[in-house]
Amino acid sequence: KRWIMAKISEGVYFIQGRDDMIPDSHTYIIGEPSSNDLSVIDVGLTGKGNYKIQSIQKEGIDLSSIKRIIMTHTHLDHIGCIAEIKNHIPWAELWVHSSEGKLLEQGDDRAVYGMDMFKSMCLMQYGLKPDSFKMTVDRKLEGGEVLEIGNMVWEIIHIPGHSMGGIALYSPALEILIPGDVIYADHAIGRFDLFGADAEELKSSLNRLAQLKIEVLLPGHNNIMKDVPSDYVKQVARMWEPYLR
Repeated sequence: KRWIMAKISEGVYFIQGRDDMIPDSHTYIIGEPSSNDLSVIDVGLTGKGNYKIQSIQKEGIDLSSIKRIIMTHTHLDHIGCIAEIKNHIPWAELWVHSSEGKLLEQGDDRAVYGMDMFKSMCLMQYGLKPDSFKMTVDRKLEGGEVLEIGNMVWEIIHIPGHSMGGIALYSPALEILIPGDVIYADHAIGRFDLFGADAEELKSSLNRLAQLKIEVLLPGHNNIMKDVPSDYVKQVARMWEPYLR
């Protein structure tokens, strides 16, 4: 199938990222379809908006049921096609952690590009304007919120380290974790050398996630993971600890 959207469980759907020269993040849709209160988690790389929207429509989901976009963080591979997505669903609110949400509202795109060299390349490659990522953020998250959305309950956990405003969404009922790029399914973790990243904070974030009971891990890239071993996050944290100083 050209457009693929997979059902992870009732109320959780997965659209695989389509990597180019730059990776495209996975997109997740959360909420029971009958709720008319769906959320898009991360939109993906510049140029991938039509693919993501068409994948949702092919599944039979009415775009009018999407009420918000929640960003795990605002790196380009996760937020790059926000304008394309908003063209299709202009009513959808944008929810971002406050530390990166404030930057978006100020037109400060350091948390989007991560480094000046990457920004210069992307401006040329994608024809982006200097103010492409100046936008209104409808809700600034802090971590600790319990969201009752789509007839489901999701906890917001602030997990800085890969980026300053990184968040995870966690469903205690389903034991599903959506951690952005903080941890992957192949014992890898997100890089910690970009703007707003911090190795010590990343270590703390991994240890925080290690306290959760996780059955399904839905990271920002690469494979998703079901039947997650009970000590998986702890193993990964321990493996990377020598480098997170």
